[in-house]
Amino acid sequence: MIGFLGLTGFRWPADPTRPGASIRKAGLLGLLGLTGLWIAGAGACGAFGAFSLWNHQRPAFARLAWLGFLGFLGVPFLAGWAVGLFHG
Repeated sequence: MIGFLGLTGFRWPADPTRPGASIRKAGLLGLLGLTGLWIAGAGACGAFGAFSLWNHQRPAFARLAWLGFLGFLGVPFLAGWAVGLFHG
């Protein structure tokens, strides 16, 4: 669910002149969380989508961007799934 925070950046976009425009494209990573229904760990990696709120002009949205670091919790599980896919 944290990854869907990144989709709020599409509803209330940040000012394009503010620094960090490239990280705000990470909002699409929030959709990665939907694959968590099929791939273990991908749901947690969807939290990376919250990074799209980084340096948003609304302070409340900018604070929520820190939740994107929770996406790193899913990386070991996703890597284990990928290794199992190739060595299955």
